[in-house]
Amino acid sequence: MKAHIAAFLIAFSAPAPALAQEAATEDDGFDLMEEGAKLLLRGLMSEMEPAFNEMGKALQEVEPAMKELLSLIDDMRNYDAPHMLPNGDIIIPRRKTAPALPEPGPNGEIDL
Repeated sequence: MKAHIAAFLIAFSAPAPALAQEAATEDDGFDLMEEGAKLLLRGLMSEMEPAFNEMGKALQEVEPAMKELLSLIDDMRNYDAPHMLPNGDIIIPRRKTAPALPEPGPNGEIDL
């Protein structure tokens, strides 16, 4: 009979530390979620890295053309949305309400 009581006490005393451990790990659940999110974002970044590198190269290639285009545009608010013609030309129309552009000098230069 004493063996049964001892087994009973051992059986019911064992879960108490397990419950205490579970209570301690509830806060760890947020840490695990944070670590999971970090791993997910690291994985996405490693997959996207080649695309970012290619995009950087493409932007470097078009940089001179973009600088030239921006030098021709005085204020973006003075222009309507661009549209493409059937032949592929892209037109950026100046609004009719935009202020007049300065007249070019004798050599075609314009003071902005």
